[in-house]
Amino acid sequence: MRKGQNPAKFVKDVARPERITVALLNYIPFLSGFYAETLDVLKVSLESMRKDAGLPFDLMIFDNGSCEEVREYLVSEKEEGRIQYLILSEKNMGKGGAWNVMLAGAPGEIIAYTDADVLFSPNWLSRSVELLETFPNVGMVTARPYRTSPELYSSTLEWAKQNATLDEGQFIPWKTFLEFNLSLGQTEEENVKVYAETSDWRIQYKGVTALAGASHWQFTAYKTTLQQFLPFDMDKPMGQVRQLDKRMNDAGYLRLMVSDPLAMNMSNTLGYLRDELKDAGKKKPISLGKRILEIGIIKKMLLAVYNKIFSWYYS
Repeated sequence: MRKGQNPAKFVKDVARPERITVALLNYIPFLSGFYAETLDVLKVSLESMRKDAGLPFDLMIFDNGSCEEVREYLVSEKEEGRIQYLILSEKNMGKGGAWNVMLAGAPGEIIAYTDADVLFSPNWLSRSVELLETFPNVGMVTARPYRTSPELYSSTLEWAKQNATLDEGQFIPWKTFLEFNLSLGQTEEENVKVYAETSDWRIQYKGVTALAGASHWQFTAYKTTLQQFLPFDMDKPMGQVRQLDKRMNDAGYLRLMVSDPLAMNMSNTLGYLRDELKDAGKKKPISLGKRILEIGIIKKMLLAVYNKIFSWYYS
């Protein structure tokens, strides 16, 4: 038999979530090798996100089965009130599985999704929401201009031709273009040709400027829009995330980017902050040892061993 009344019955007010939920997905299985600096990257990402977003938000983090050190850090952040919603998954559900939980469960009317390796600049959130609220039928807004596949924003161009001022040209400065691609492990040499042979689409509507395109690594969207594309059925921990980009375009939604670089991919190191990308992007003479490792059959064998070790750990 119950004794007394539940004290919660006498609480007259409950906390209200912010209109915007920033939803971050994290996965750091160990702190060595590829992941040696990733906890530091996560900390820098969170600090930059909070510094001056331009709008208030609640923070939701979904941790996809990280190691103990990372979970302890996240719990301490939650206890200090710096994370409003923390989900610690026992196993890695993959990006699609995590999205199914995050994009359906985030309490905000607007969800600003981000991977855990993004460096944010001031007003990244307010500028993203400005595009979301100014343009009609927006699917997603990414807080950085960079060149994406034209087939993934064809619906945006079709709308802009009829309803806005649309211009084609090289509106993304070379430096902005290059620094992002260097963060993906590309070289400056290979990007010179790509930059010269491709272009950007600038859209001006109601006095606001955007570029055509967006991407799944960081985006801001209405929750009701995102829910139309759930659930995601992905059979791998990574990859296949372009499903969201393609589905939105096929459904006729606008996919936009802010005109300034307000988000930057750091990948798995703090090399961007140490100004290492520029040197890394230069093509250097390849040593004999490296040439041997690049031989097809040897490279294939080494990758197979790496994948097997990772598979054992993951399972």
